[in-house]
Amino acid sequence: MKIDLSGKTALVTGSTAGIGHAIAKGLAASGASVVINGRGQDKVDAAVRKLEGTGAKVRGIAADVSTAAGCKALAADLPEVDILINNAGIFEPKDFFEIPDEDWSRFFEVNVMSGVRLSRAYMKGMLKRNWGRIVFISSESGLNIPVEMIHYGMSKTAQLAIARGLAQLTRGTAVTVNSVLPGPTMSEGVETFVKDLARQNGQSVDEAAANFVKQHRPSSLIQRFASVDEIANMVVYVASKEASATNGAALRAEGGIVNTIA
Repeated sequence: MKIDLSGKTALVTGSTAGIGHAIAKGLAASGASVVINGRGQDKVDAAVRKLEGTGAKVRGIAADVSTAAGCKALAADLPEVDILINNAGIFEPKDFFEIPDEDWSRFFEVNVMSGVRLSRAYMKGMLKRNWGRIVFISSESGLNIPVEMIHYGMSKTAQLAIARGLAQLTRGTAVTVNSVLPGPTMSEGVETFVKDLARQNGQSVDEAAANFVKQHRPSSLIQRFASVDEIANMVVYVASKEASATNGAALRAEGGIVNTIA
């Protein structure tokens, strides 16, 4: 299968690093014109330069998509996209009884409302042109709510509901809306977390990573962290023309952590 996204414009939110950057790289490698997004201009510029070195068609827009004003500014600078990847998100382990109301609101604004606002901005154009892809980067935590960060799990479940609801609006068109659910993934932020664990416990990074999965995600079938490229591969396929019959789906790329067959 050769995925060709030539002539398509893709926006990936939160794509200066981690899974988002890997998705942007994968879409660009398939021929899409990619727009990098992050909050800070310096990080956006650096991420653009990194992809430009591969010959990608890429530009950057700095905007804080966790706010209504940031989403509005982004949509004004980029009026149309063919592929919208709602990847921007935050996570933080915290005891339920220590999570203040402000944190619940912050997680909802960043993880959920960013995708709602941008889908509202771009989906009508996709329907009018009769082609488009919207992908929410959710998490296995949206199905297996983690007790150490219930607020995060709540936001990821909400993404699944929104994506399925939006998919209902595409009936009979060539627009699709899907979710992709990663599991533990070795992004830059997670790598720093694992290195800290390794230092604390006198282990190698590989040992710390393996022990984390065994202790906190024991149902994992791959028994390791996924790479950012492994997640990006799934997203690039879902964004492709070849994925035209996949709509309203929650697609798992979590290494088999979720112990169900559907």
